[in-house]
Amino acid sequence: MATTADYKIGEYTFPRGWFMIATSEDINTHKPLAIRFFGQELALYRGRATGKPVLMDAYCPHMKTHLAAPNDTSYVIIDGGGTNIEGDSIRCPYHAWRFNDKGECDDIPYHSGPIPKKACVRTWTVKESLGAIWVWHDPENGKPDWDHPSLPEWDDKAWVQWKYDDLGELEQHPQEVIDNICDYGHLSPIHGSTVQRYENEFSGIYAIQRQCGPHRTLVGEDGASPVLHTNTVYHGPGVLISHLTGFYESILMINHTPVEDGKIRVWHALLVKSPNGNEEVTVEDGIAAAQFQHASKLAFMQDFEVWTNKAPCLNGMFIPSDGPFMKARIWYKQFYNPRSMSQEFLERCEGVYVPNGTEPYTA
Repeated sequence: MATTADYKIGEYTFPRGWFMIATSEDINTHKPLAIRFFGQELALYRGRATGKPVLMDAYCPHMKTHLAAPNDTSYVIIDGGGTNIEGDSIRCPYHAWRFNDKGECDDIPYHSGPIPKKACVRTWTVKESLGAIWVWHDPENGKPDWDHPSLPEWDDKAWVQWKYDDLGELEQHPQEVIDNICDYGHLSPIHGSTVQRYENEFSGIYAIQRQCGPHRTLVGEDGASPVLHTNTVYHGPGVLISHLTGFYESILMINHTPVEDGKIRVWHALLVKSPNGNEEVTVEDGIAAAQFQHASKLAFMQDFEVWTNKAPCLNGMFIPSDGPFMKARIWYKQFYNPRSMSQEFLERCEGVYVPNGTEPYTA
């Protein structure tokens, strides 16, 4: 398992950006959820007072008890009706210290004096949208540099909302996944694509791939594929959104979030406009959308299967017809280094690139 240091990406082990950590369905107001990302144990729950998601470091500062680990025997849980969530706060199951949604301890039942100011737990910036919980991760502890993921189509009644495919953990560094955004050479061997036009662009926090051509995995009932157009964009280091036309009008989302240095968790989903042209989706639309998402998942799993079994590409033997791998890797470095260095990397990679042997998409 190769690490960030092995790839020589930058100063920080984990990148700056928005990352998916759970689906909206994964959390509720009854049980907190113990999760692990960025090499840390975390406690995630939905506040009972406001319904908003709350994320904090997992361990109580008192005696390092896990706040979200499953527990059915503590009387904090039993007397709480099976939960240690109170309003938007959470109680430690060991000594019943309570922490509000800002991570401040505001109650110690057996203590009558002032609560120590250091009795607090770090909380994280989280947002809920698109049926998912997003966290802002920043080694510099800064405020978000860009907005959390959102799509206007999500609330449009003419679009079928997705259900996430949780693909589990992948024992690869995210660099191997990011490489895919510029990998022109794999589209035909892996996906059976006949690429007619292709280009990459790097601009600020966005890494973009535009391409079109028939696709052997995404086909209709007659076994034929129309010309599929995709406009695929990484919004920072962990959120990929792709607009697809040519089969159904749809929006693909792929999220990967570091669990450890060299291990990620991956989700896939597809938002589909009514295949039958309805202003409000029907049951039939939902069935067709689910089938198309399954086909999209199969296409993505063609990449996933290779990633599962490959060795780390620390020094690739790249050729001009592959795609702009080195530009993509320079773009990626901005998220692993101080903000003050971002422009330095962007000056070395921003622009539009077309691999040898193909035509630019915008021609």
